[in-house]
Amino acid sequence: MRQIAVRTHEGRVVCQRCAVADGPLTRMRGLLGRSELRAGEGMLLKPASSVHTFFMRFPIDVVFIDREGHVTRVIRALRPWRVAGSRRARAVLELPAGACARDEITPGSCLRLTL
Repeated sequence: MRQIAVRTHEGRVVCQRCAVADGPLTRMRGLLGRSELRAGEGMLLKPASSVHTFFMRFPIDVVFIDREGHVTRVIRALRPWRVAGSRRARAVLELPAGACARDEITPGSCLRLTL
């Protein structure tokens, strides 16, 4: 699975090692089977406008991103066995719980994806 970095529009690093799940199998697998997301890690699901945390073992921060890279919705510390979505989202960034508060990611923020 390829990895990218995610930065704010101002250039601040949000996720240093973000795995890209852009195929049907990688999106379906997502973070299943992992015991944690470490600081600096994340997963970008695309295309996607919703996620579930069924069978996961830990909470995650979920960032919904539209076509232009703007954040449409943020859910902090989404616990296992939950579902969340955003109608306008075209991609979903999954981060360790607490990352959105630390990096001040809010609806309206703009994110850049770089190799």
